[in-house]
Amino acid sequence: MILSGPEIHAEVMAGRIHIDDYDPERIEPNSYGFRLAEDILWYEQDVIDCFEPPKAEHVKMGPEGMVLEPGRFYLGGTMEAMGSPNYAATLYACRSASTLGIWIQFSAPLGHSGAVFPWTLEMKVAHPVRVYPGMMIGKLAFWAMQGEAVGYHGKYTGSRSAVASRLSLDQHHGAN
Repeated sequence: MILSGPEIHAEVMAGRIHIDDYDPERIEPNSYGFRLAEDILWYEQDVIDCFEPPKAEHVKMGPEGMVLEPGRFYLGGTMEAMGSPNYAATLYACRSASTLGIWIQFSAPLGHSGAVFPWTLEMKVAHPVRVYPGMMIGKLAFWAMQGEAVGYHGKYTGSRSAVASRLSLDQHHGAN
């Protein structure tokens, strides 16, 4: 079951959900609103080889923001480290950002129990859009789990900002 906004607040206050810089004003009926961090990455090469770590360009936006361009895939991050050892979470764009043609999540919206760090956002835009660090960009919903909680200990553990793909760590050359 999805947690209500008041239940998210209660669980944050009880220490069972972690949200950096928690602000009760960002509680929504079934989620918590989060902000865009200053770190933005994009891949430099025209062809990415899944067996090799991708080469990523990294910039820190200033207060003037940054124009995201169509046709480029960006990785952004959340200002807040968020998660819980007691709940799974899912990430969504806020309607205000999505109706500007900003997509922040394509294929990896699930946060496993125990995964508590800033989330990496998979970003594309429909037309040029200027974004700013600290702007509201999405929401995180929390879900009760059935069965014993198993903590996340994957390759993104310890992330501090947007992270390029680490798929190459899973790949093995040669067929078996």
